[in-house]
Amino acid sequence: MEQPPPPPSKSWSIHTRREITIKYEILERVGAGAYSDVYKARRRSDSATVALKEVHDYQSAFREIEALQTLQNCPNVVFLHEYFWSEDEDAVLVLEYLPTDLAAVVKSAKKDWDGGITAGEVKRWMVQILRGVDACHRNSIVHRDLKPSNLLISADGVLKVADFGQARILLAPGFVDVGAYNQFGELHSPNQATFPQPTETFPRLEGQSTQERVERSSEKGAAEPEDLRMGEFPTDVDEESVTHDGAASCLATCTTSDLEDPFQHPYSYEAEGRVDGNAPLTSCVGTRWFRAPELLYGSTNYGLEIDLWSLGCIFAELLSLEPIFPGTSDIDQLGKIFSILGNVTEEVWPGCVHLPDYNIISFGKVEKPTGIEACLGNRSPDEVLLVRKLLSFDPASRATAMELLHDKYLNEEPLPVPISELRVPSKHGGGDEDYSVDWNDYEGLQSDSDFEDFGPSLVTTTENGFSIRFS
Repeated sequence: MEQPPPPPSKSWSIHTRREITIKYEILERVGAGAYSDVYKARRRSDSATVALKEVHDYQSAFREIEALQTLQNCPNVVFLHEYFWSEDEDAVLVLEYLPTDLAAVVKSAKKDWDGGITAGEVKRWMVQILRGVDACHRNSIVHRDLKPSNLLISADGVLKVADFGQARILLAPGFVDVGAYNQFGELHSPNQATFPQPTETFPRLEGQSTQERVERSSEKGAAEPEDLRMGEFPTDVDEESVTHDGAASCLATCTTSDLEDPFQHPYSYEAEGRVDGNAPLTSCVGTRWFRAPELLYGSTNYGLEIDLWSLGCIFAELLSLEPIFPGTSDIDQLGKIFSILGNVTEEVWPGCVHLPDYNIISFGKVEKPTGIEACLGNRSPDEVLLVRKLLSFDPASRATAMELLHDKYLNEEPLPVPISELRVPSKHGGGDEDYSVDWNDYEGLQSDSDFEDFGPSLVTTTENGFSIRFS
């Protein structure tokens, strides 16, 4: 399958940008993707360690900065200290440095830890993940690429949701009161560097709220956090500029008119939709193993619920130390989901017949689906139920992050261990050679391979064009 073209080459690099190197000593490159590079750096004024993320795509950088500014006071979201952005140059985000991730936790538990991850550790990781995702959702931010390698962890065990390059703000955010999280007694990482906060802010939309179910399951904070604005977005964008929706998304385009004044209209900067909150999005987001079935069926009218499905996949992996749906293509991904959960029908998912690709691709009936219980081995009924609440075909039936924070499983013995008792690997999980597909192989997880790879199929003509049936 042909891969998307790389971003256009530049005549400069982060090492030659005086405004950055005068403040930060760049130590080493610690991560690289199709549309961004990450460097470990030291702030010259006080030797604080930070991460410099050089983003090669305009819209991806805009999305990430916008989301992180909104979420900057949330203890389980990566902290944006400042950013650099000038005409004809990539954005460089200065983020707190987090040395490892949840993929490394799973990898270490599988290879090196006798007994795997204890129940108390699993619960503490889950609580931190849920708090980060709840902060996003209460601010109407859908992450769209939740997976273990995007859940970064500090050396002392504080987990933070990261990589908001595919995030979308669905409505004007309802700001989070960080005091709402005191139930679990978690704080910012004590190793987080302290940076001065500017007072200048940019305009916000007024009078809009988050989605109804999230409102019902949580109390919104009344105070608006101070915004962080250390740089300016350019206003002159190439007529044919292209965004790739982060490292693992389909193609979308924008023009100068879309980006006329990004701070005057902060939620209209991308070509996917409009400010009214009802516009279609793109279905080609997220890494395949964690992609919700509505996305696999081509839906462009989804919401926060796609993140909840991803959480179900992440939690299942925390419990079993194996990916639950490791599809090799979008078709194979659906097949693996059906083999465990059974077929999609109107009975289990009202309205599924209206999904764009529902009548295009169909599968033979799965007579005896494996079931989530079998995938989770000897895990308790409460653990299985927690995953089941998230891995529901019907998006409306998926439990919200706040609902799960109050779930019986997380609030009974054994209780979540203190953060100080978590075992923390020293390195990122990144490329696990034992996986059939690398965690960071975005291209491999994004694109369908040829249909003939998946056994016998029947192609028939329909009023929508054609139908492909896999047996």
